[in-house]
Amino acid sequence: MRKILTLMAGLVLMAPAVPAAAADPNPFAPALFVNGRIITNYEIAQREKFLEAVEGPGDRRAEAIKALIDDKIRLFEAAKYGFKPDDAQVTAGMDEFAARGKMTADQMVGELQKYGVDPQTFRDFIAAGVAWRAVVQGTIAPGVNITDAQTREAQSLSLAHGAPRLLLSEIILPAAPEYLAQSVPLAEQLSQTLHGDAAFAAAAKQYSASDSAKDGGKLQWISADTLPHQVVQAVIGLSPGQVSKPVSLPNAIGIFEMRGLGDSAPPPAGSIQVHYAEFLIPGVRTPEVAAEAARIRAKAETCNDLYGLARGKPPAVLTETTQLLPQVPADVALELAKLNPGAASTTLTRGGDTVYLMLCDRIVVADPEPPLSQLRDALYSAVVNELSDQKLDQLRAAAIIRKP
Repeated sequence: MRKILTLMAGLVLMAPAVPAAAADPNPFAPALFVNGRIITNYEIAQREKFLEAVEGPGDRRAEAIKALIDDKIRLFEAAKYGFKPDDAQVTAGMDEFAARGKMTADQMVGELQKYGVDPQTFRDFIAAGVAWRAVVQGTIAPGVNITDAQTREAQSLSLAHGAPRLLLSEIILPAAPEYLAQSVPLAEQLSQTLHGDAAFAAAAKQYSASDSAKDGGKLQWISADTLPHQVVQAVIGLSPGQVSKPVSLPNAIGIFEMRGLGDSAPPPAGSIQVHYAEFLIPGVRTPEVAAEAARIRAKAETCNDLYGLARGKPPAVLTETTQLLPQVPADVALELAKLNPGAASTTLTRGGDTVYLMLCDRIVVADPEPPLSQLRDALYSAVVNELSDQKLDQLRAAAIIRKP
């Protein structure tokens, strides 16, 4: 449940064994000291309840301890620079985090309270994130300067070698209103705790709503210029094996593992235009939906074939759209990026319907050379994120962690 710049890898080696909270009659007794800051049994129990609420993977007690250690390290580092989040900053952080799930902070707190998570636990969690953001913005970001020369060099490499091809795995969580209270924090938890192909694949099979779930979330090579901008931004700075932060999409939240990066042939100068069809099937994730999708797939080799199958149904059942890629809704664009013309996906939903999404055609429309600002922003974010992760790794290695 974190909207903060965090990395929890490697903590299992440094977190000392902690007695079970139930063995201590005082829940507020210290369980650990991290650079002199106390982690109580109560804090561990509260973080465990949070993990239970989002059905996070792995040993929830161990993961709770790891997460709390990182929080204390962030707060300790922020204090060295004289920064302590005030109530207004924490409240703004809570609002920002909850808004990712299209909720207010009060709504998020209410949902967590159903699982026994204290509102102060949510505030403390956000405070650590706000503190770390201040450290990054104050000590790392000012030293990162992406020059015009660097940007043009990256652009020239892109033009010479083509748009990068990405080999990704994905976990797509539903973000319809009834799923938000679980999907938003679960996405954050998975983003921070999944390490390695096997763990990511197992989580994809368990949680992902995408058609790729059966394959452990693994996708084929995809050209970056066919993906939504926010997905490219999330993965562009990752090394193979690293997992992105959650990506907000319409009606969904995506998490992506970078498995490989390569070049494609230089593309023609222009924008990609996609022509696609959406055929609505009543119901969501039922055997009847799967059977109907299979029937459509067997009878429709092209988008034109869908019209025969839609005969006698309401007009809204079948729509056909042609758009430049930046105009396509991000959830649709992500699915289309996985498809060849004539292929279809059933990952998306609209209300109580499943969308049978078919790619009719993908063409390149000539246009002027795009501005460099987008590429510069991507390079800047990648460098800042990498440096912030390195700093947290160093702080974690130097931290003094002991039992009472």
